[in-house]
Amino acid sequence: MKKKVTMQDIADRLNISKNSVSQALRGKDGVSEKTRELIKRVAEEMGYEYPKSRKQRKEKKKGNIGLIASDLTFSFKNFFGEIYLSIEKEVLKRGMNLHIQSINQEQKEQLILPSFIENKMVDGILILSHISTEYINKVISTGIPTILVDHHHPNIQADAVLTNNRFGAYLAVQHLIELNHRDIAFVGNIDYSPSYEERYEGYLLALKDYGIEPNEDFIFKNAEEKEEVIFQYIQQLKKKPTAWFCVNDGLGFLVNSILRQQGIHVPEQASVCSYDNGQLSRMSTPKTTTVDIDLELYGKKAVELLFWRMENKNEPFQEILLSSKLIKRESTALAPKQS
Repeated sequence: MKKKVTMQDIADRLNISKNSVSQALRGKDGVSEKTRELIKRVAEEMGYEYPKSRKQRKEKKKGNIGLIASDLTFSFKNFFGEIYLSIEKEVLKRGMNLHIQSINQEQKEQLILPSFIENKMVDGILILSHISTEYINKVISTGIPTILVDHHHPNIQADAVLTNNRFGAYLAVQHLIELNHRDIAFVGNIDYSPSYEERYEGYLLALKDYGIEPNEDFIFKNAEEKEEVIFQYIQQLKKKPTAWFCVNDGLGFLVNSILRQQGIHVPEQASVCSYDNGQLSRMSTPKTTTVDIDLELYGKKAVELLFWRMENKNEPFQEILLSSKLIKRESTALAPKQS
C-alpha cells in the first residue's frame, strides 16, 4: 500500500522546516514566492494530497430536499407557483438542493413514489396541497421528515403549514353582511380540498353569527371552475343573490364575468368577493375584493418547519396556522335597496 505523503516528507526532501511547507501550501505569508513555487512543485511531484478546506467539507455534506405535488396543484401557477418559488429560495439559502416532481394520476393510484424518495436520496420532503391520504402516508412511511403545505387530514400524522381558511372566509362574508347583504351565495367545490371546506365553514359561521339563515338555493358547493358550469348555475336561479362569496379568485372571476354577461352590474346590483388575492382578482373588471394570503411567508414557514423537524424527529407534530386579511376592492358595495 502506497504511503501517504505528508508535509514532513516534503520538508525532509527540501531540507527545510515543516512550518515553511505548511505556510507555502496553505497560501500563508512567511516564505518567499520562489520558495513557495519550489515547495508546490515538489509536493506535486511527490503526490501530496491537499487537505480539504472547511468550506469544501461543508459542500460535500450539502443535502437535498424533495418537493412533490399533483399535476393539478402545479397547474395553479398563480397560487402554488408563488409558494414554490419561496420554498426554492429558502432551500437554496440554506445551502441545499431542491428536487421537484409532479405526481400524475397513475403514480397516485398505484402509489409509485419518485425515485429520490424511494431511494432515500433526500433529507426532507415538502408536499404541496393534497395528493391522496394513502399516497401521502406512503411517503411518510419512508421515515423521511415530511411537511404538508396547505393540506391536513385527521388520518395523516405529519406537520403542516396552513392558512386560517375559516377566519379568512368569515371576514369576507362579514364584509358583505356589513354592506347590508342578506342573500349571499357560496360557490366552490368543498370536496376538492380541506381548505375549500373550511372556507365553506367560515361562510356558514358568519351567517350564523349575524342571524342569517342559509338559503340552500344559494349554496353551490360542488362548483367546478368551468365557465359553462357557473353560467348554468347562475342562469337557473329564479331569485338571484345580491352577493357572491367564491372560494378562489378563478371562480370569482367567472362569477363576475357571467353576471355582467347576463346584464347584472357589479357591484351596483351584485357584489362579488373571492379568496387568494391572485392575478385574476386584479385582472377582473371591476377588480375583485378578495382575501389575501402571504404566499412567500407560506413557503418560508414550510422550509423553517421542515428543517426544525429534521433536527427534532421525535417531537410532537405541529400545525402552523397563518392569518389572512381582507383586501377591499371595487367589486363589493352596499346591497341594492329592495323595491
